[in-house]
Amino acid sequence: MTGLFGGAAARAAMRSAHACLDALASTVGVSGFAAAAESPGLLAAVDQHSAGIRESLSADTRPLTAVVLAAYAEGVREAAYKHGWAPPADEIDWDVQDWVLVRLLAVCTLARSLPARR
Repeated sequence: MTGLFGGAAARAAMRSAHACLDALASTVGVSGFAAAAESPGLLAAVDQHSAGIRESLSADTRPLTAVVLAAYAEGVREAAYKHGWAPPADEIDWDVQDWVLVRLLAVCTLARSLPARR
């Protein structure tokens, strides 16, 4: 049983997850996708990170969802901040393959593969 507010809570979580992924796509994805299209090395790194994310989230046995990907991205950012990482103040220099940024770009790549929103 999902409880009295189960449906509402699930819809709120989904809206929040999509907002998180949309923000990530606008800050990391737009420039990252363009850079990866021009750089085979970056594209390969994103592919490797995507595979690592899928493995860590057991995507082979459970489908990826927006909620799961958004929570994962937040976890990556939180851990990075705790270890002293800071996002670039200016445009992202994709020639410098910052592990955190490439990981977040991989989240964006996986989010693109999700079914369209209803």
